[in-house]
Order: sequence, then C-alpha cells, then structure tokens
Amino acid sequence: MVIKPTNASSTKLLTMETLGISTAHIYPTFVFGTITYLTIVFCNLLVLITIAVSKKLHKPMFILLFNLPISDMVGATAFFPHLMFSIVTQSRLISHPACITQAFLIHVYGSGNLLILSAMAYDRYIAICYPLRYNTIMNPNNLIKIIVLIWFINLSLIFTLIMLHVRFKICRTNIVDLYCNNPSLMKLTCEDNRVNNFYGIATIVLIQGVPLSIIIYTYAQILRTCVMTNQPDARRKAIQTCGTHLVVFLILQINTMFLLISHRFETVAPNIRRTFGVSILIFPPFLDPIIYGLKTTELKQNIILFLKRNLSS
Repeated sequence: MVIKPTNASSTKLLTMETLGISTAHIYPTFVFGTITYLTIVFCNLLVLITIAVSKKLHKPMFILLFNLPISDMVGATAFFPHLMFSIVTQSRLISHPACITQAFLIHVYGSGNLLILSAMAYDRYIAICYPLRYNTIMNPNNLIKIIVLIWFINLSLIFTLIMLHVRFKICRTNIVDLYCNNPSLMKLTCEDNRVNNFYGIATIVLIQGVPLSIIIYTYAQILRTCVMTNQPDARRKAIQTCGTHLVVFLILQINTMFLLISHRFETVAPNIRRTFGVSILIFPPFLDPIIYGLKTTELKQNIILFLKRNLSS
C-alpha cells in the first residue's frame, strides 16, 4: 500500500537527527567546529595556492593533486556551515531543496576523491613502471582529458542520482543521519524507489569498485617494479610517494565502505553509522593536505618557501 504524502512534502521542512549537545557545551562545540572547518579550508587553500604559484610543481602528479583540495573543500563546506548554524540555533530543521543540495555536494566530494586518487595512482604507475614513456603518456593534452573525464563522470553520476529523488513526493520528514545523503533521502519517500536503489548500487560498484581495482593493479605493479629495481634511492622515493597516496586512499575507502554497509543492514547501531558518516567529512579533508604537505618532499619545500616569502613581505 502506498502512503499518501503528508503536508510535510508541501512545506518541505525536514528534521535531522539531534546532535545531543547540552546547553553548557554549545559554544565550546561551536568554537571547536569552527576552528576545525577554518583549519581544513586554510590547509587545503595553502596546497592549492602553492601548486598554482610554484612553477616547479606544474607537473602531472601535482596538477592531479590540485583537484583533491577542491573536492575536500566542497565536502567540508557542504557539512560544516549548516552544522555550526544548527549548534548555535539548536535547530535541526533544513529545507528540502537545501537537503538535496547538501546531498549532491557531499556525494560529489566522496566520489570525486576516489576518482582523483585513482588518477593519481595511474600517474604513479606510469612514472615508476614506464619512466621513459612518462612524458609521452602524461602529456598536457592527456592530462586535461583525464581531469575533464574525472569531473564529468563524477558530476553526471551524482546529478542523475539526485535527480531520481527529485521526482518523488516525500511522506516523511526525519533525516536519519546528521546530514543529508542518498540513503537518508531514499527513506523520505513512500513510493516505489527500486530504480533509485538499482542505480545507487550500480553507482557504488562503479565509484567504489573501479578505483579499488585500479589501486590494486597499479600498486601491485609498482611493488613488483620496486622489488626488481637495483636503485635504492629510486625505490625509497617511489615507496614514500606511493605510501602517502595509499594512506590517503585507505582512510577514505575504509570509512566509505563501512558507511555504505551500515546503511544496508538495519541491525547496525545508528550511532556507529553516524560516526562513520561524520568521519568521512572530517578526517580526509583535514588529513589530506597535512599528509601530502609533510610527506611529499617537493610540495613541503615549496609550501615552506611560499609561507616564508609571503610572511617576510
């Protein structure tokens, strides 16, 4: 039996899960959240600007890396400002259009990061396994094609995913998570959403499966090449660069996988699901620029030079 939509679908005001913050902790939590968001924005902007102004970093690896802070800031900005507003006002209401927008941006961030990291893995694979052909394969034209393809696949897939929700009238008003996303939007409707479900599964397979396959293959080949090489310095540099990339990828992949699994099984405690959901929007945007900034020697040196130059002036 199909339940008719309530008046909530006309008012389009939704209620997110309560934050459970006591009155005494409202302002400390607000200050902590604001500092966290500003730190994320500052660190990612620092990486962006350093790559943009440093000609030494105008290489395929860093041009691909340039897209990661953009994606990270999209995710953080989709989450933090509304969260800070909710903390101060103690209101968890959000309009349906705003919820749709937040879900779109958060999914663009998540899928974008996985696709960008896959492209970076391919770049490292060519650089280490086929060094003599690297400049030919990763020439400017091919690099632009890779970047355009990443964002086209990302935006088109997520846009279609969200548009499949817009056609439904909502009959519920409770968002089961601390922010809007595809699974929480699906639970608002009482209509037949099998098409959405099938498309969502196909998107998960594509966005999760393809990057994971690329990472496994490229790193297996990189490891094989590193073992076979007789140059300790080259091997150490390759392992250091790839190790940094792998840590960033695993942080995002593990969090995303646990979140998707938790939404598929009703037996998973809501608090566990929400913890993984929030961690995806905090840890990768916070850690990505720090990990790359500290572990990638060339980037770290240019960041230090950029800061010294601007502080002294």
